[in-house]
Amino acid sequence: MMRVEHLFISPGHNFFGHNGQPAGQSPIVALEEIECVAGRGIRGDRFFDFKENYKGQITFFAMEVFDALRRELNLPDAQPQATRRNAFVRGADLHALIGEEFEMQGVRFAGVEESKPCHWMNAALGPDAEEWLKGRAGLRCRILTDGVLHRAAAPAEIQSKLEFKL
Repeated sequence: MMRVEHLFISPGHNFFGHNGQPAGQSPIVALEEIECVAGRGIRGDRFFDFKENYKGQITFFAMEVFDALRRELNLPDAQPQATRRNAFVRGADLHALIGEEFEMQGVRFAGVEESKPCHWMNAALGPDAEEWLKGRAGLRCRILTDGVLHRAAAPAEIQSKLEFKL
């Protein structure tokens, strides 16, 4: 069972495309729900309609990983939105969803690849964050069906092809 704990969008890029320049100042907006649009992204987010078949129409991040990052790097004040990922979930093995289609809260996704950390993670979170996050910085997905994801206190099941590979 998986629970969506945080949902974020940002209307602009703070780090993407800013190599050799200062970070941008676009805010991260915490929401109770986000509108997922098939093939386009999250309405209102900086990557909405970014480019055709974009691999990162939505990004997921495991809260268990974020909790471990705070603990192991002694970053008790670090906040999830600093990673600029869209959906923070608890109770899901995100790496197992790479190469898989899955459904959550009635929305279908294709798990494309690991969301790799960039050098900005050290500035956004703290020293050594980029290195620590290698191999565990989240999941990039394509959105396959329209729908709304809700931040939910109650856990939800993930329906995946993985369940049929037993």
